[in-house]
Amino acid sequence: MEKNFILAGFGGQGILLAGTILANAFMLDGKNVTWYPCYGAEMRGGTVNCEVVVSDTEVSSVHKQDTDFALVLNQQSFDRFVQRVKTGGAIIANSTLVAEKRLRDDISYFFAPMTKIANELGSSKITNVVSLGVLSSVCKILSKDALKNGIEKVLGTKKKELIPLNFKALEAGSEAIVNV
Repeated sequence: MEKNFILAGFGGQGILLAGTILANAFMLDGKNVTWYPCYGAEMRGGTVNCEVVVSDTEVSSVHKQDTDFALVLNQQSFDRFVQRVKTGGAIIANSTLVAEKRLRDDISYFFAPMTKIANELGSSKITNVVSLGVLSSVCKILSKDALKNGIEKVLGTKKKELIPLNFKALEAGSEAIVNV
């Protein structure tokens, strides 16, 4: 089994952190994984994305032409990456910032109000972890427990006080009503 993921949004949404958490969760779950970031010089506000490739065996390549899952947090990312989703793949979008449109018939679409959920929990800064909860409920190849391990690993002791809120965000995302 080899699956690839693109996570995308704008700078400041925590896309690279979400990708790091996802990659660590897979690694702690015993999988082979690569993480490949891509961002412009402008950082906050500019386009940011990363790719995570996971496999039971050695990862075949770091940068894939197409993706199984695209997790997008803003409209620009949706427009850019919807065409890179493989036939039979899925795009998971933040409906707070992305119009619910379906441009292709050969992929699945999942929309959840990720930023709205994060704001209801107290901070838009956890939209990225809400999105990982939605992703886990859609792709079903990584458990919430594995993602919790990834959160603990990445946040570590320096940001230990943020772990409970991130766990709530993960749970809320995994329970979000997702429109198909």
